[in-house]
Amino acid sequence: MSWLNRYFELDKRGSSVGTELRGAAATFLTMSYILVANPAILSAAGIPFASAVACTAAAAGICCLAMGMLANFPVALASGMGLNAVIAFQIAKQAGSWQTAMGLVVWDGLVILVLVLCGLREAMMEAIPVDLRRAIGAGIGLFIAFIGAVNAHMVVVPPGTLAELTRRPGAAMPPVGSGSLGSPDTAVAVLGLMVTAYFLSRRVRGGIVYGILIASVMGWIAGIGKPPAGLAWPSFEVAFQADILGALRWELVPVLLAVLLVDFFDTLGTVTAISEGAGLADERGRIPGLRNVLLVDSCSASVGGLFGASSVTCYIESAAGVAEGARTGLHTVFVGLMFLASIFLAPLAEAIPAAATAPALILVGFLMAAPMTRIDFEHPDTAIPAFLTLVMLPYTYSITHGIGYGFLTFVAIQVLSGKHREVHPLMYGASALFAAYFIWGVA
Repeated sequence: MSWLNRYFELDKRGSSVGTELRGAAATFLTMSYILVANPAILSAAGIPFASAVACTAAAAGICCLAMGMLANFPVALASGMGLNAVIAFQIAKQAGSWQTAMGLVVWDGLVILVLVLCGLREAMMEAIPVDLRRAIGAGIGLFIAFIGAVNAHMVVVPPGTLAELTRRPGAAMPPVGSGSLGSPDTAVAVLGLMVTAYFLSRRVRGGIVYGILIASVMGWIAGIGKPPAGLAWPSFEVAFQADILGALRWELVPVLLAVLLVDFFDTLGTVTAISEGAGLADERGRIPGLRNVLLVDSCSASVGGLFGASSVTCYIESAAGVAEGARTGLHTVFVGLMFLASIFLAPLAEAIPAAATAPALILVGFLMAAPMTRIDFEHPDTAIPAFLTLVMLPYTYSITHGIGYGFLTFVAIQVLSGKHREVHPLMYGASALFAAYFIWGVA
């Protein structure tokens, strides 16, 4: 084990193989819901569920191994919640196919890689006001929760998309309605929501996974779906189907920008939080080896697109492993091996009813919405754009629209207030792209 000690600096960081393994188990249990939640979302774009499970596990496993071995950092990676919703509910429809949408994800990773190599990622981070960054993450959380509520039939959306209904001035019916507990799907989802919420309130590690399993059993008893017959050889039919050249279309540029923004701030926030929790940052808050972490993360986005698993990114759930004492990349290597072992669990994941995964989506949305509590509502010049970002994300059923409204409102307020010099040039550029998209890209 001496080579492990030397390579991962176990003694130097005050850890051990056993501690890293225990931390990895905590991290994997906490984030393993992605093996079901990601395919559940991507299936809306026509991606086969069973294959999505295998590809989600494979992409996460490979990227975790790379992060652990190349960056020696205790942060695990998997398909990003929020970004997968962009793929399934927006980009796939706008691009015409999920293959083209995954091609866009590949470009997302390549663009981020170039920005990291040029040192521009930090510049982009500083360009956007902190309240807008928080609103983007929290707004995506509300969007995810809304998707879960629809899947649970707790919220009923009439025929046609929500955006189409709300654009009709004389619509006779409300854009959404309330579900009925008389429906087995809704009843199972509500009970699953209560059970999972209890686990989270008691801080049970793996509570979301336990909630999904319990709700699945209730669903099988209620006649929703059937228990799995056993294990099976994994299917990778969606892997390497990304239409990379087909994604090079002008109308997809604003969408790519939105994906880039989400990818940027999610990763930087996660890495900062994990490094502080693990005591890896120096007295000035600088993170040793940050460049390698960002390089692996940017490449992971492209790996996710190639596997048809959406963009792979760093997970804040890695904090569970850090809380157990994990301090090195060995923790991340162990998590990667656990994901690779999960490839053979596709039949189990496929047997889980949508009503059982819906509570997980709702509560993951709750967890993602936490940054809204740190928005400074005492300063309307930034709080109003942040608020519009929060509400327009779920209301328009579009992450791109939500971010665009926030950016445009922020720039307009600053210019009209005579504070145009305080706006970063990159914000003007991004807002110009969004303005062009709203004028010419929205029917």
